[in-house]
Amino acid sequence: MFGWPTFAQTTEAVIEGLEAAWRYVGGVFPVVIPDSMEAVVTAANNTAPRFNDTFLEYAQSRDITIDAARIRTPTDKPRVERVVPSVQSNFFRSETFVDLDDVRRRAERWCTETAGMRVHGTTCTRPLAAFRTEEQTLLAPVPADPFDVPRWSRPKVHRDFHVEVLRPIYSAPHPLLGRRVAARAGSKSVNLYFKGELVRVHPRTPPGQRSTNPADLPKGTEVHATRDLDQVKEMASGHGPVIGVYAAGILDTPLPWTRMRQVYRLLGLVKKWGPERVEQACQKALETEVLDVNLIGRMLQRAKEAACAEAPPPANVVEGRFARSASELETKATRR
Repeated sequence: MFGWPTFAQTTEAVIEGLEAAWRYVGGVFPVVIPDSMEAVVTAANNTAPRFNDTFLEYAQSRDITIDAARIRTPTDKPRVERVVPSVQSNFFRSETFVDLDDVRRRAERWCTETAGMRVHGTTCTRPLAAFRTEEQTLLAPVPADPFDVPRWSRPKVHRDFHVEVLRPIYSAPHPLLGRRVAARAGSKSVNLYFKGELVRVHPRTPPGQRSTNPADLPKGTEVHATRDLDQVKEMASGHGPVIGVYAAGILDTPLPWTRMRQVYRLLGLVKKWGPERVEQACQKALETEVLDVNLIGRMLQRAKEAACAEAPPPANVVEGRFARSASELETKATRR
């Protein structure tokens, strides 16, 4: 007999109790018969129950077969049901405990020294001695590494191609936009699955932070999403050395990512006016030590207006073959 007192009935608590049982008995049972609790069974059924993803993964890692008891059928696990009142009356009654750890230590000692050494009414043997001589050799060895209890969820891929898993944010492949993926959060990594296929693996990050894989983003948006300052500076320098210097000056702040939109606007001016004009405007702005993208835009607009004002008037236009004089287009009032 092994007792594991607990205040919770979560999947993590059930796995913790099983791990403690394997350490106590010195082996892993090949079959486990759980009750139809939600921590193990998500959809109870007498013939085909559906198990919790976390507990199913645990059973697979320990090579355990799950044989869930039927609904409202205590005869499927009579030995366990019979042990409960025995523990209540022989261990808990008239006892005072300090905390949960104290209860567990004393319960383990009671299982070994009292329940394990009594003479069983059916077998007429001491349960602990019979287990060690006949049953312990049939168990699988206890795993050396503890089980990393994962947390499963089904988040939706949002418009920024990221999903939220236990508060941190992780990127997902952009073709899955608007779809739901299966997320497995372990202590060291977060795995994303779609239709049973592993699509992305991220390192576990603290709450409030994000992990982005540039390959998950649509082509052309990687720089904006990842806030790659070096790449932004390189893009600006590709249009001209002065433009690169001007962009680097804009980003030279304690919070450079807050100025990235200004650099994007500067690149938009290059696309609209051409790199030569923007290069000249940036040179004039640097001479006056002014870092303002809106000023660059105004300078380019004023230069265009000045060029239009200084342009010579158009030469006399030669009338075309089918041109008509103004008199021919006049309308005359008709008399009635």
